[in-house]
Amino acid sequence: MNPQQRADRLRTFQRELEGLEREKVLELTSEQRERLDAHVAKTLAELATQFDVDTTESQRQISLGMKIASALGGIALCAAVVLFLARYMGYWSTPLQVSVLVVIPILLTMGAEFAARRENTLYYAALISIVAFAAFVANLSMLGEIFNLAPTPNALAVWGLFGLALAYHFGIRLVLAAGLVGMLGWITATTNSWRGWWWVEFERRPEELMLAGLVLAALPLFIRHVRRPDFPAVYRLVGMLAFFVTMLFLSAQGQSSYLPMDSKAAEHFYQMFGVVTAAAAVWIGIRQSWTGVVNTGTAFFTIFLFFRLIDWWWDWMPKYLFFLMIGLVAIGLVAVFKRLRVKMRSVAA
Repeated sequence: MNPQQRADRLRTFQRELEGLEREKVLELTSEQRERLDAHVAKTLAELATQFDVDTTESQRQISLGMKIASALGGIALCAAVVLFLARYMGYWSTPLQVSVLVVIPILLTMGAEFAARRENTLYYAALISIVAFAAFVANLSMLGEIFNLAPTPNALAVWGLFGLALAYHFGIRLVLAAGLVGMLGWITATTNSWRGWWWVEFERRPEELMLAGLVLAALPLFIRHVRRPDFPAVYRLVGMLAFFVTMLFLSAQGQSSYLPMDSKAAEHFYQMFGVVTAAAAVWIGIRQSWTGVVNTGTAFFTIFLFFRLIDWWWDWMPKYLFFLMIGLVAIGLVAVFKRLRVKMRSVAA
């Protein structure tokens, strides 16, 4: 349990205790209540001082706004750095170009370390880490252009490893997701190169990406994240998106599949397989109390089911009746998801 979760539990406990006392279910003596209130207040103050956690709902809302602003600011600064380099690099000598490209990611990483040592919330460290990652990506890309080097999939691995290093050092989930995407891209590009294809042709045989995404989603089951307990959810999200988006592509482009069948049959197979695997993801998410897995599985279950309904009904059914059936199916899905939510509550309890 991280410090913010503990603070949230203490605040929830206080509110629940107040409700129990109002309903005359539980009554503490004045001495017991004073000791309890003093303990909770002291613990919250220590957590706020040591970890800068949110102890009120207003602080929590402000923190959410700060996280959004930090992410948007990081993305904007990434664009600023890349566009600045693209605008002025051509006027500099080659030694100066190389020096700037090498120094910028190093200085930004040092800046993130400096910020992380002086704040517990890591908002500035996260912002600078995002810019450092983008600068590193631009670094390798522009150095390749300067020296006329052939593009290689190994750059994806280097980007991914740098992103993972930043993420694990500073605890930044957005950078972790970027690093994992880089590693997934490297795996797929490398397998393309082994076949003699141009490595950027991800659509030729995308099933490697689907398999890599499945492995990535399962990695937290074998690799414990004691210091970063919020990282497994990122692994599962990135892995499941790679898995289901690839399957969605194959459900429309069956000719890219390895399956020994014609393209239409492969598309139908992946449409049905998508419904089944998405439902399985929802079931596993409920059993394990993985909210992100349930949400992702639910979204893709709905998408695959609607694609299947279009394939079944669109050509022969009157359009008004088709949309009526879609509406009825949507109502049925809402009822099913409502029951799933109740099921998740009972499992969590």
